[in-house]
Amino acid sequence: MVKLNERQTRFADEYIRLGEVTKAAINAGYSPKTAYAIGKENLEKPSIKAYIEKRLQDLRKQSIAEQDEVLKYLTSVMRGELKDEMLLVVGDETGAAVETHEKRSDTMARTKAAELLGKRYAMWTDKQQIEGVQQVVIQNDLED
Repeated sequence: MVKLNERQTRFADEYIRLGEVTKAAINAGYSPKTAYAIGKENLEKPSIKAYIEKRLQDLRKQSIAEQDEVLKYLTSVMRGELKDEMLLVVGDETGAAVETHEKRSDTMARTKAAELLGKRYAMWTDKQQIEGVQQVVIQNDLED
């Protein structure tokens, strides 16, 4: 892949951020008069296209939980390691105040997490899958 110069890199990053060719080109340092044309031209260049695709892919990876992360979260909920925050309204003669208290995950949330983990590992599957290789022989016993 061809290395991008500083303006091209800034253009690509601004385009990802804004999604608008002209503004991205102007923010990258191109002339407002030629910003649209240069921006469109930049989007056609394979090296800039590849850079944008790679950056978008990296951003997607960061924003979407992976399988391991979800399983760790469900496990910590099931074990009661995560705390829920509860807001309590406390009133006295001068007025009301709100206090926050932490409590362990409730039994329903822990049971649901255990159920989801069990489904993931097929712990309660009644249907059994049997795989094997068996030779099938077809004979023609009928007389003409």
